[in-house]
Amino acid sequence: MADYSTIRPTAGTRSAAIDAGLRAHMNKVYGTMSVGMLITAFAAWAMSGLSVDASGNLTQLGITLYTSPLKWVVMFLPLAMVFLFGAMINKLSAAGAQLFFYTFALAMGVSISWIFLVFTGFSIVQVFLITAVAFAGLSLYGYTTKKDLSGWGTFLIMGVIGLIVASIVNIWLASPAIMFAVSALGVLIFAGLTAYDTQKIKADYIAHAAHGDAEWLGKAAIMGALNLYLDFINMFMFLLQLFGSRE
Repeated sequence: MADYSTIRPTAGTRSAAIDAGLRAHMNKVYGTMSVGMLITAFAAWAMSGLSVDASGNLTQLGITLYTSPLKWVVMFLPLAMVFLFGAMINKLSAAGAQLFFYTFALAMGVSISWIFLVFTGFSIVQVFLITAVAFAGLSLYGYTTKKDLSGWGTFLIMGVIGLIVASIVNIWLASPAIMFAVSALGVLIFAGLTAYDTQKIKADYIAHAAHGDAEWLGKAAIMGALNLYLDFINMFMFLLQLFGSRE
């Protein structure tokens, strides 16, 4: 006959271990994302400072980054790196994936450095704080809710593809109405993705924790950090387009 007094504590111990591991996993996700955000912020600020002189005119570096054909490389490099990261993640070690993520964060900082030349510093900080509060609330909802958000995935990814296409088309159309619509929809879509991605990170960990694959879990934490980083950055950029005060 089974000794249930032994089975129950064992099951409880396993559950407690998974809970502790999940907390550590989420801490690594948020920690890695935060480091990436700091790299991006510093790179954007430093590059914008090097791009203008004391009179407020573009330096040669600024002309190269923002007005020469190289601007297209700077603009689309982070997007290309996201796709490359997805294709290479299975071949990279956890340390290699982390290095790639930090390199991506640096490239993103250079890509969005123009915001310091267009928007006031106060509005950038203000919108960043608004984004941080909204992100924290949405991520907490995704982590704690009992509602299954997996059904949102396909709809939200299709929305992201639509945003990318509309944004590229509007580079040439330069329509304020399209920009406003894209920004408003972008905020909603990446708000949904913040909750969805947080729940998915949690669910993936619980599904794989029993296997004890430390290498996979390490890379999963980096991929989770990348997804939440992209949610934050995109929500911030769209909110800045809507509410930022221009120089």
